[in-house]
Amino acid sequence: MTKTYMVPLEEIRREHVVVNSRFISTLASAFSIDEARTFMARIKHEFADASHNVPVYIIGGGNTVTEYFSDDGEPSGTSGKPALAVLRGSGLGDAVLVITRYFGGTLLGTGGLVKAYTESAQSVVNAVGRGQRIPVHIAMIALPYNLLERLRLVVTRQRGEVLGEDFAGDVTMTVRVPVDSFEAFQNDLRELSAGKVQAEIIETKEMIVPVSVNNLYRLFTSSSYFHRNSIT
Repeated sequence: MTKTYMVPLEEIRREHVVVNSRFISTLASAFSIDEARTFMARIKHEFADASHNVPVYIIGGGNTVTEYFSDDGEPSGTSGKPALAVLRGSGLGDAVLVITRYFGGTLLGTGGLVKAYTESAQSVVNAVGRGQRIPVHIAMIALPYNLLERLRLVVTRQRGEVLGEDFAGDVTMTVRVPVDSFEAFQNDLRELSAGKVQAEIIETKEMIVPVSVNNLYRLFTSSSYFHRNSIT
């Protein structure tokens, strides 16, 4: 089984000044090397007049990753490598970071550069919202009206979400349920309907579920955290 890992929920930017040099850190999610490269090119174009645009990324997560860094003209080992070390140590995967520097006229020295780039990476890594990728089934259920309210409760109990309801002779409900809850969900349906109702899977995909680093249990206790944008 692939080890679970966190991904950035949104693009985030932080800035600080070190001895008149401006460091602008921009972090975002990237689910492929091509996405990471597109992001890096966009930031470099946005800050085309900067002294340096130092890029790093980690694609994948857990034990299967592709990593990249560049010093972009800074002395070797003073920028990209420490930034990547921060990203690696953060537990984030599928993440791309560019640290832009506007030189302030004062040399920082090797140690000063390492410290500045490390702090710049930490500023966005520590501030970004985090999510977890989980597989989910999209399923349809045909049920009589008298089971509707109880089925809504079952969906919530199994960490799912009702996506739609169509009212005709029966109710047709479309739901999204985590794959690891789906068997229990089907069992609940059978128990609720005396074996007459079951869910039909129509699609399986991955979703990003926002989680707090300090409160991972929220992933397992509320369906309201499902991110509205799916990864296909």
